[in-house]
Amino acid sequence: MSSSNENGVSGSSNNSREKTYKKTTSSALKGAIQLGIGYTVGNLTSKPDRDVLMQDFYVVESVFLPSEGSNLTPAHHYPDFRFKTYAPLAFRYFRELFGIKPDDYLYSICKEPLIELSNPGASGSLFYLTSDDEFIIKTVQHKEAEFLQKLLPGYYMNLNQNPRTLLPKFYGLYCIQSGGINIRLVVMNNVLPRSLKMHYKYDLKGSTYKRRASRKEREKACPTYKDLDFVDMHDGLYFDTETYNALMKTLQRDCRVLESFKIMDYSLLLGVHVLDQGHREGDVNIVDGKRTVGQKVLYSTAMESIQGDGKAAEALTTDDTMGGIPAKTHRDEKLLIFLGIIDILQSYRFIKKLEHSWKALVYDGDTVSVHRPSFYANRFLKFMGSRVFRKIQPNRFSPSKRPRSSISALKCSSQEVLSSQKEEKAEERTERLGGARSLASLDGQVFWSYNRPDLVPQTPYPYEASSLSHTLSPPSIYVTDRYREAKSNERCACSTFTLEDSAICLTSAQSTMDVDRDDYSVLDVYF
Repeated sequence: MSSSNENGVSGSSNNSREKTYKKTTSSALKGAIQLGIGYTVGNLTSKPDRDVLMQDFYVVESVFLPSEGSNLTPAHHYPDFRFKTYAPLAFRYFRELFGIKPDDYLYSICKEPLIELSNPGASGSLFYLTSDDEFIIKTVQHKEAEFLQKLLPGYYMNLNQNPRTLLPKFYGLYCIQSGGINIRLVVMNNVLPRSLKMHYKYDLKGSTYKRRASRKEREKACPTYKDLDFVDMHDGLYFDTETYNALMKTLQRDCRVLESFKIMDYSLLLGVHVLDQGHREGDVNIVDGKRTVGQKVLYSTAMESIQGDGKAAEALTTDDTMGGIPAKTHRDEKLLIFLGIIDILQSYRFIKKLEHSWKALVYDGDTVSVHRPSFYANRFLKFMGSRVFRKIQPNRFSPSKRPRSSISALKCSSQEVLSSQKEEKAEERTERLGGARSLASLDGQVFWSYNRPDLVPQTPYPYEASSLSHTLSPPSIYVTDRYREAKSNERCACSTFTLEDSAICLTSAQSTMDVDRDDYSVLDVYF
C-alpha cells in the first residue's frame, strides 16, 4: 500500500519498491540529472571566461535529450526529457570561486551513481549525495527555485565579500521537464561527511513549538533530533575562546545577511562525532571498502567556514578531523562538530505571515518557528550562543588568580590599620579641642582680665568638648563666639589653631550680651 504527500513524493510499505517523485522513479531522476549536468557543463567549457553581468543572472538555457539520442546528445534508456540550466555563467563563477574545476565537478556528479538519502524534514524533498561526499543535490519547489533566482545578485555580492560563510553554497540550479512535470534541483555543498559517523544529528531553529523529533524519526538508525531534544540530551558544546568567538561572529554575519534578504525559517544542521566512540568503532574513514580523504572544495568544511585565516584552516583540516571543529562536552568528552545553515529559500511572504498570525492566536507567537526575519535572527543567535555553543571557562583556582586574593587581603589589613590610626587622631583632636577652650567658654571675669596672664582658664564642660569634636569634622570650620564686651571700643583678636590637616578658626567678635547672662558660649557654625 503506497502513500504520497502534497509534494508528489510517494513511498511504499514494501521496501523493494522504488521511491518516486512526481510520478518519476528515483533511478530515472538520477540518470537524467547526470546526463543533463554532463552535457551542460561540458558545453559551457567552450564559452570564454568573462565578468559576470547583471543579465547573466536571468539567463535560462534549455536542451532536449530524447531517448534515442541526437547529433548533440547521447542516447539513453530513460524517458525523453528537457534539461534547463539557470544562470550558467553565474554559477560557473561560483564554482570557480570555491576552486571547483569543471572536470572535478563532472567527475564527482557523473562518474558513479548518486546515493539517495532519507529525508527527515516535512518538505518532501529528495536528497542525493555524490560518492566522494562533495555535493548534495536536492529537489526544490517552484517558489524556492524562483526565490533563488531573485537572490542570485545579492548572493553573488555576499560571496565576493566573504567566501567563508556557513550559508549554503549553491553550485547549480537546474530543471528537468518530462511528461508535463517540472522537477527543479539545486546542487549544494555537503555539510555532514559520510566518512565520519555522526553520533548525534540535529536540526536547530531556536524555537520551542513542536521542536521534538517524532517517534518515527527516533526509530531510525541515525535520527535527526530538534531543539528540545538537544536541550534534554546535552548541556551545551564547549569551545575554546578563539573558536567560540569565530563561530559566533560567522553566525552573526550570516544571520544579518539573511535578515537583509527577508529570509526566515532556516535551520542549523549540526552533526556531532564523539572521538572516543569513533576510535572504539574502528577506522571511521573507510566507506564502501575505500579510505576517504577530506573534502577538496575550498571553504567547504566547518573549520574553514569560520576561520579568518586560510593557512590556519588548512593546517587543521586533516584526514582524521575531516575539517570538523574540535569541541568538548561538560564531561570533557572530545568531539568533532560539523555544521551549516540550511533551508534558506524561505522568505517572509504573505503565506508565511498568515501562518505566523494563525499560530500566534493559538500558541505563544514568540515560540513558533515562523516569525519575522529580524526576530527570527535574534532568537536564532541567542539560542545558539547560550544553549548550544558555550565558551570554556578558565579554572577558578588558577595560579593567575592567587596574587589577586593576597593583594585584596593586604588591602583589607591596610584599611584596618588606617581606620585605627584615624580613630586615634580623632581622640587626639578631641583632647586638643578640649584644651583650646580659652576663647569659647570663659566667664565674664576671665574676659574682663583677658590681658592678664596670671589668671588660669576655666576647664571646659564635658558636653562642650564632645560637641566640638563632632562639629569640627570638615576640613575648615569657622566658629564665632559672641561674648560679653570686655572694654568699650576693645576688640579681641582672632586666634587660629591648626590641627593635622584641618584649620579651625575661632573668631571672637564684639558681643552685646548682658553681664548677668550665664557663661555658656553660644556657637554659630557656618559650613
